[in-house]
Formats: sequence, C-alpha cells, structure tokens
Amino acid sequence: MTPDISVVIPVFNEEQGLPLLCARLFPALDALRRPYEIIFVDDGSRDGSAAALRKAQAARPDVVRVLLLRFNVGQHLAILAAFERSRGRHVVTLDADLQNPPEEIARVVAEMDAGYDYVGTVRQLRQDVWWRRAASALINGIRDRITDIRITDQGCMLRGYGRNVVDAVNACEEVSTFVPALAYGFASRRTEIPVAHEERAVGETKYSLYRLIRLNFDLMTGFSLVPLQLVSLLGLLVSIASLVFVGYLAVRRLLLGPEAEGLFTLFGIMTFLLGVLLFGLGIVGEYIGRIYHQVRRRPRYVVAESLGDPAQ
Repeated sequence: MTPDISVVIPVFNEEQGLPLLCARLFPALDALRRPYEIIFVDDGSRDGSAAALRKAQAARPDVVRVLLLRFNVGQHLAILAAFERSRGRHVVTLDADLQNPPEEIARVVAEMDAGYDYVGTVRQLRQDVWWRRAASALINGIRDRITDIRITDQGCMLRGYGRNVVDAVNACEEVSTFVPALAYGFASRRTEIPVAHEERAVGETKYSLYRLIRLNFDLMTGFSLVPLQLVSLLGLLVSIASLVFVGYLAVRRLLLGPEAEGLFTLFGIMTFLLGVLLFGLGIVGEYIGRIYHQVRRRPRYVVAESLGDPAQ
C-alpha cells in the first residue's frame, strides 16, 4: 500500500535515544489511522545507531525503512537522501533526539490536510541553553533582512512538506543547502504553528557553536547575494572615507608641515581597513567555495545499505 504520510528522521550517534523515540513514534503514527512510512537515515554514525535501526526495522518491517550512509554528509543532505525515496503525499521531518515530541506530528499533518504545502513550526518554551536561544534570535534577524525567507524558528526540524514541494526539492542538485529554506521557496501555501519542546532525553546535541555558524553561513550565502553586495557597499564607503582622510592629511601637511603625531591613529585605521578586507575576502571565499563543491559534481551522499526498500 502506498503510504499517505512519510516521516523522515536523520540519525547521527543516537543509539541511546532510538528505542525511546520508537516507543513514542509508532503509537503516535498508528493513532492517525492512515498508511505511513518512516525513513530513518543513519548519517555515518560511529556508535551503535545502525544496529538499533536494524532492530527497529525488523520489529516493524511494514512501515520502517532505513538508509545507512557510508559516511557523514550532514543533516540536510541526509534528509535529501530520504526525500528522494519518500512516497507519501505528506512528508514530515523530525529530529531523533525527542526534543520535538512525535505526538506533534498529528498537528502538522492536520495543517497539510487543510491545504498548506509548507508547515513550519515554532518551539514554545524552548529547553535549549541560553546561548543557543540568543544565537537563533540573532541569526533569524539577519536572515530576515538579507533574504526573502520568512521562517520564525529555523532550528526546529519538525516540519511538513507537500508532495509538490518535495518533488521540486528533489529536482535541485545543490551540494550545500538548507532544506527548510529551499522548500519554503517552492511552496505556494505556507503556515507556521506553535509546537511543544522538550529537553533532550539522552546524549548531547550534535550542533556545536561552530557547526551552527557554518550552517548559517550556508543559509545566507546559499539563498542571497546581499552579503556580497554589502561588502561591495562597505568597500565603496571605506574608499570614499579614505580619500577624504588623505585629502585632509595633504592639506594639513601643506599648512603645518611634516609631523609625526597621529602615527598610532594611522595604524588603527590601517588595521581596521585590513579587517574589512579580510572579512570581504571571507565572504567572497564562501561563494567561491560553494561553486567549487558544485562544479566537482561528486555524489552528495553514498548509500551503503537500504533496509525495507520496496524496490528490493
């Protein structure tokens, strides 16, 4: 039977939490009384996650499919691997850490039944540490100003996508992408709903501060040219200011003669300009790096093994 709902769950080093997830996920989906499939994607885990997924697939072979990737490619490419194999009319993504309760899937599906092809979610009473909440607020504000993507809570992976949106995403060949933002651009009817948020049941978050920064660089450079335009504008303004300053120094030299005063001020200005230059090179490098990864046309991921695939 073709499933009506596909639930996509990327997994990376979640051995301890997977039995807890399945214990809540299966009853939540069974309660919908609609055909469904669950596609777990093991993103090159180094613990026993693959073995735990094999057990889950053996316990519920009627609904569970498992993709074991040969190496770690990141959460969003792992999701794309599942998107390409999903069959449901509605596709829901969910993290494996139980911070997004599986019971909330029913609310996402209800919105899609109402005609929305993109259902975003906003975590209520977030249980994350303060610096993650502050970083999310900062990045969300920056993204809103430099792109046309209006996602209130970009870090919440519990989302729903219509089949038309998933098919459009599958047609893309981007090596680096941010799935919610990419799907947002293809959707015709969008909405957001509040959802519950819980503390991580076991284990530790896989997103360090560095990885969050890298992810948001991908988001900003992958969906907007504004960073490049801002660097160009800043360069123009600095050039004008420098020209005015040189003119001032020339007039001062003619009126007062040579002088050594202000040497440290000059060093300060030079250091500032060097920082602007390095920042601009970094932004340009981000875009060039994306082009470099794209033109090599290497596989975005490699599936080592597929369990429960209907084509088998």
